[in-house]
Amino acid sequence: MWAFQGIKFTEVDFQKFPRSGGAVVAINHTGYLDFPFAGKPAYAAGRRKVRFMAKKEVFDNSKTGPLMRALRHIPVDREAGADAYRAAVDALKAGELVGVYPEATHSRSFELKGFKSGAARMAIEADVPIVPVVVWGAQQIWTKGLPKQLGRKKFRIIIGVCDPLDPVGPPDELTARLKESMQAMLLRLQDLYGPHPQGEPWVPRRLGGTAPTLEEADAMDAADLDARRRAREERQGDGA
Repeated sequence: MWAFQGIKFTEVDFQKFPRSGGAVVAINHTGYLDFPFAGKPAYAAGRRKVRFMAKKEVFDNSKTGPLMRALRHIPVDREAGADAYRAAVDALKAGELVGVYPEATHSRSFELKGFKSGAARMAIEADVPIVPVVVWGAQQIWTKGLPKQLGRKKFRIIIGVCDPLDPVGPPDELTARLKESMQAMLLRLQDLYGPHPQGEPWVPRRLGGTAPTLEEADAMDAADLDARRRAREERQGDGA
Protein backbone atom coordinates (compact mmCIF):
# COMPACT_ATOMS: atom_id res chain seq x y z
CA MET A 1 0.00 0.00 0.00
CA TRP A 2 2.81 2.39 0.88
CA ALA A 3 4.56 1.66 -2.43
CA PHE A 4 1.32 2.32 -4.31
CA GLN A 5 0.91 5.63 -2.47
CA GLY A 6 4.51 6.55 -3.27
CA ILE A 7 5.21 7.47 0.35
CA LYS A 8 8.73 8.72 1.00
CA PHE A 9 9.99 7.84 4.48
CA THR A 10 12.69 9.60 6.46
CA GLU A 11 13.93 7.57 9.44
CA VAL A 12 15.50 9.33 12.42
CA ASP A 13 17.44 7.49 15.17
CA PHE A 14 15.87 4.09 14.50
CA GLN A 15 18.96 2.52 16.13
CA LYS A 16 17.63 3.67 19.53
CA PHE A 17 14.73 1.23 19.41
CA PRO A 18 15.38 -1.77 21.74
CA ARG A 19 15.92 -5.08 19.99
CA SER A 20 14.58 -7.19 22.85
CA GLY A 21 12.45 -7.02 25.98
CA GLY A 22 9.12 -5.45 26.76
CA ALA A 23 8.56 -1.73 26.26
CA VAL A 24 5.77 0.81 26.12
CA VAL A 25 5.86 2.47 22.70
CA ALA A 26 4.43 5.98 23.16
CA ILE A 27 3.18 7.59 19.95
CA ASN A 28 1.82 11.01 19.03
CA HIS A 29 -1.60 10.96 17.40
CA THR A 30 -2.29 13.09 14.33
CA GLY A 31 -4.01 10.63 12.00
CA TYR A 32 -5.65 7.25 11.56
CA LEU A 33 -2.49 5.70 10.06
CA ASP A 34 -0.06 6.72 12.80
CA PHE A 35 0.12 3.19 14.19
CA PRO A 36 1.55 1.32 11.17
CA PHE A 37 4.09 4.09 10.62
CA ALA A 38 5.06 4.02 14.31
CA GLY A 39 5.56 0.26 13.99
CA LYS A 40 8.36 0.69 11.45
CA PRO A 41 11.17 1.25 14.00
CA ALA A 42 10.12 -1.90 15.87
CA TYR A 43 10.11 -3.96 12.69
CA ALA A 44 13.54 -2.57 11.80
CA ALA A 45 14.81 -3.70 15.22
CA GLY A 46 14.71 -7.41 14.41
CA ARG A 47 11.21 -7.67 12.90
CA ARG A 48 9.56 -6.85 16.22
CA LYS A 49 5.83 -6.13 16.28
CA VAL A 50 3.81 -3.75 18.42
CA ARG A 51 0.44 -4.55 20.00
CA PHE A 52 -1.44 -1.27 19.89
CA MET A 53 -4.12 -0.21 22.34
CA ALA A 54 -7.11 1.08 20.38
CA LYS A 55 -10.65 2.09 21.21
CA LYS A 56 -13.17 -0.72 21.39
CA GLU A 57 -15.24 0.75 18.56
CA VAL A 58 -12.49 -0.17 16.08
CA PHE A 59 -12.78 -3.81 17.15
CA ASP A 60 -16.59 -3.67 16.91
CA ASN A 61 -16.45 -2.51 13.30
CA SER A 62 -17.21 -5.31 10.82
CA LYS A 63 -14.34 -4.29 8.53
CA THR A 64 -11.54 -3.37 10.92
CA GLY A 65 -12.50 -5.63 13.82
CA PRO A 66 -11.34 -8.99 12.39
CA LEU A 67 -8.00 -7.47 11.38
CA MET A 68 -7.39 -5.87 14.77
CA ARG A 69 -8.21 -9.11 16.59
CA ALA A 70 -6.06 -11.20 14.24
CA LEU A 71 -3.10 -8.91 14.91
CA ARG A 72 -3.68 -9.27 18.67
CA HIS A 73 -4.11 -5.56 19.35
CA ILE A 74 -5.72 -4.57 22.65
CA PRO A 75 -9.28 -3.15 22.75
CA VAL A 76 -9.92 -0.27 25.15
CA ASP A 77 -13.36 0.48 26.53
CA ARG A 78 -13.13 4.19 27.31
CA GLU A 79 -15.81 3.83 29.98
CA ALA A 80 -14.05 0.95 31.76
CA GLY A 81 -10.39 0.58 30.88
CA ALA A 82 -9.18 -1.67 33.71
CA ASP A 83 -9.24 -4.86 31.62
CA ALA A 84 -7.24 -3.26 28.80
CA TYR A 85 -4.71 -1.88 31.29
CA ARG A 86 -4.20 -5.31 32.85
CA ALA A 87 -3.85 -7.00 29.44
CA ALA A 88 -1.23 -4.42 28.45
CA VAL A 89 0.79 -4.86 31.65
CA ASP A 90 0.71 -8.65 31.27
CA ALA A 91 1.94 -8.35 27.67
CA LEU A 92 4.76 -6.01 28.74
CA LYS A 93 5.87 -8.40 31.48
CA ALA A 94 5.94 -11.17 28.85
CA GLY A 95 8.44 -9.15 26.81
CA GLU A 96 6.06 -7.70 24.24
CA LEU A 97 5.80 -4.18 22.84
CA VAL A 98 2.60 -2.27 23.61
CA GLY A 99 1.74 0.86 21.65
CA VAL A 100 0.00 3.70 23.51
CA TYR A 101 -1.28 7.14 22.52
CA PRO A 102 -0.56 9.32 25.59
CA GLU A 103 -2.84 12.03 24.15
CA ALA A 104 -5.68 9.44 24.13
CA THR A 105 -7.25 10.93 20.98
CA HIS A 106 -6.37 12.71 17.75
CA SER A 107 -4.73 16.09 18.02
CA ARG A 108 -6.67 18.23 15.56
CA SER A 109 -4.15 21.03 16.02
CA PHE A 110 -1.31 18.59 15.19
CA GLU A 111 0.47 19.92 18.28
CA LEU A 112 0.92 17.66 21.33
CA LYS A 113 -2.16 17.65 23.55
CA GLY A 114 -2.09 17.06 27.28
CA PHE A 115 -0.78 13.60 28.15
CA LYS A 116 -2.56 10.95 30.21
CA SER A 117 -0.45 9.04 32.73
CA GLY A 118 -1.38 5.53 31.55
CA ALA A 119 1.84 4.93 29.60
CA ALA A 120 3.95 5.86 32.61
CA ARG A 121 1.88 3.77 35.02
CA MET A 122 2.11 0.69 32.78
CA ALA A 123 5.86 1.08 32.35
CA ILE A 124 6.42 1.45 36.10
CA GLU A 125 4.21 -1.52 37.01
CA ALA A 126 5.74 -3.79 34.36
CA ASP A 127 9.27 -2.40 34.98
CA VAL A 128 9.94 -1.75 31.29
CA PRO A 129 11.16 1.38 29.47
CA ILE A 130 9.03 3.80 27.50
CA VAL A 131 10.19 4.26 23.91
CA PRO A 132 8.82 7.55 22.53
CA VAL A 133 8.14 7.50 18.78
CA VAL A 134 7.04 10.60 16.86
CA VAL A 135 5.44 10.54 13.41
CA TRP A 136 5.13 13.67 11.30
CA GLY A 137 3.18 14.03 8.07
CA ALA A 138 0.72 11.15 8.45
CA GLN A 139 -2.14 13.61 8.90
CA GLN A 140 -1.89 14.46 5.20
CA ILE A 141 -3.24 11.02 4.33
CA TRP A 142 -6.16 10.48 6.71
CA THR A 143 -7.12 12.43 9.79
CA LYS A 144 -10.20 13.55 11.66
CA GLY A 145 -12.27 16.16 9.85
CA LEU A 146 -10.32 16.20 6.57
CA PRO A 147 -10.86 14.24 3.31
CA LYS A 148 -8.89 11.01 2.90
CA GLN A 149 -5.94 11.19 0.49
CA LEU A 150 -5.25 7.49 -0.11
CA GLY A 151 -4.13 7.66 -3.74
CA ARG A 152 -0.63 8.02 -5.14
CA LYS A 153 0.17 11.36 -3.55
CA LYS A 154 3.87 10.75 -2.79
CA PHE A 155 3.57 12.22 0.69
CA ARG A 156 6.64 12.48 2.90
CA ILE A 157 6.45 10.85 6.33
CA ILE A 158 9.17 11.36 8.95
CA ILE A 159 9.48 8.97 11.90
CA GLY A 160 11.78 9.60 14.86
CA VAL A 161 12.74 7.48 17.87
CA CYS A 162 13.66 9.21 21.13
CA ASP A 163 15.95 7.88 23.84
CA PRO A 164 14.12 5.22 25.88
CA LEU A 165 12.96 6.44 29.30
CA ASP A 166 13.60 4.32 32.39
CA PRO A 167 10.45 3.54 34.42
CA VAL A 168 11.45 5.54 37.48
CA GLY A 169 9.78 8.30 39.47
CA PRO A 170 6.13 9.09 40.14
CA PRO A 171 3.88 8.60 37.09
CA ASP A 172 3.23 12.33 36.72
CA GLU A 173 6.95 13.12 36.61
CA LEU A 174 7.64 10.33 34.11
CA THR A 175 4.72 11.57 31.99
CA ALA A 176 6.18 15.08 32.01
CA ARG A 177 9.57 13.71 30.88
CA LEU A 178 7.83 11.73 28.14
CA LYS A 179 6.04 14.78 26.78
CA GLU A 180 9.22 16.87 26.92
CA SER A 181 11.10 14.20 24.94
CA MET A 182 8.37 13.88 22.32
CA GLN A 183 7.98 17.65 21.99
CA ALA A 184 11.70 18.02 21.26
CA MET A 185 11.53 15.28 18.63
CA LEU A 186 8.40 16.76 17.05
CA LEU A 187 10.13 20.12 16.57
CA ARG A 188 13.17 18.34 15.15
CA LEU A 189 11.10 16.40 12.62
CA GLN A 190 9.22 19.53 11.59
CA ASP A 191 12.54 21.27 10.97
CA LEU A 192 13.73 18.31 8.89
CA TYR A 193 10.52 18.44 6.85
CA GLY A 194 11.51 21.90 5.71
CA PRO A 195 9.15 24.74 4.81
CA HIS A 196 5.53 23.66 5.17
CA PRO A 197 2.99 24.70 2.55
CA GLN A 198 1.14 27.77 3.76
CA GLY A 199 -2.60 27.76 4.31
CA GLU A 200 -2.94 23.96 4.32
CA PRO A 201 -5.39 22.42 6.83
CA TRP A 202 -2.91 19.68 7.82
CA VAL A 203 -0.26 22.24 8.84
CA PRO A 204 -0.29 23.64 12.40
CA ARG A 205 -1.19 27.31 12.77
CA ARG A 206 2.27 27.89 14.23
CA LEU A 207 3.83 26.82 10.91
CA GLY A 208 1.51 28.85 8.69
CA GLY A 209 -1.32 26.36 8.25
CA THR A 210 -5.02 26.61 8.96
CA ALA A 211 -5.35 23.76 11.48
CA PRO A 212 -7.13 24.75 14.70
CA THR A 213 -4.97 26.10 17.50
CA LEU A 214 -4.43 23.78 20.45
CA GLU A 215 -7.03 25.72 22.44
CA GLU A 216 -9.57 25.60 19.60
CA ALA A 217 -8.96 21.88 19.11
CA ASP A 218 -9.42 21.21 22.83
CA ALA A 219 -12.77 23.03 22.71
CA MET A 220 -13.83 20.89 19.73
CA ASP A 221 -12.84 17.72 21.59
CA ALA A 222 -14.80 18.83 24.65
CA ALA A 223 -17.89 19.43 22.49
CA ASP A 224 -17.54 15.97 20.92
CA LEU A 225 -17.19 14.38 24.35
CA ASP A 226 -20.30 16.17 25.58
CA ALA A 227 -22.24 15.04 22.49
CA ARG A 228 -21.22 11.42 23.07
CA ARG A 229 -22.25 11.68 26.71
CA ARG A 230 -25.69 13.05 25.80
CA ALA A 231 -26.18 10.35 23.15
CA ARG A 232 -25.23 7.64 25.67
CA GLU A 233 -27.67 9.04 28.22
CA GLU A 234 -30.42 9.12 25.60
CA ARG A 235 -29.77 5.47 24.66
CA GLN A 236 -29.84 4.49 28.32
CA GLY A 237 -33.09 6.42 28.75
CA ASP A 238 -34.65 4.65 25.76
CA GLY A 239 -33.59 1.31 27.18
CA ALA A 240 -35.23 2.07 30.47
